[in-house]
Amino acid sequence: MDYDAVAAHTPERVDTAPRRAAVLAPVFCRDGVAHVVFTRRADHLGEHPGQMSFPGGGEEPSDRDLTVTALREADEEIGLRPEEVTVVGRLDDIETVSEYAVSPFVGRVPDRAFVPDDGEVAEVVPLSVPALTDPDNYESERRHHPRHGAVRLHFFHVDGYTVWGATGRMLVQLLEIATDWRAPAEVDRVVDADADLPS
Repeated sequence: MDYDAVAAHTPERVDTAPRRAAVLAPVFCRDGVAHVVFTRRADHLGEHPGQMSFPGGGEEPSDRDLTVTALREADEEIGLRPEEVTVVGRLDDIETVSEYAVSPFVGRVPDRAFVPDDGEVAEVVPLSVPALTDPDNYESERRHHPRHGAVRLHFFHVDGYTVWGATGRMLVQLLEIATDWRAPAEVDRVVDADADLPS
């Protein structure tokens, strides 16, 4: 992982969404191999249940800035203490279908077990960068979104988990900045707007 490239990236901001949120993409090294930490959201949550995501959530009035939001949420969701995180950079803001502008931060963290908060997180899932960048584990599709028109969805299938949606978009940018991997220019398929999505 090229952390210097992440630090040098100037993120694009989204200022039009009615709500703001921040997430942390935690990265650790195990035996010389970089791993990215994801959460699998609890099945009972109202928004995006069971999906893979980065630790994060909505900005609170007490948060000094969005970095604080990302670190606070990571602490609440997986027990990752703010002092354990070295924030190396920020990716482009992403506007989600739930009308949030999400600011993704990238942080180096220790290789240790994390404890999921049962109220929000079903499990903590580290996935290796070599697996995420394996061409056999990636596919994409184009479909029509009622608000945004034709959109490209990215899917990373690793160890029985699928990273997609807004988190997939963030992951694509992280990997394209920090590794030699690039998303293929062409999608694997074009599907109808109501085609099935991963559960």
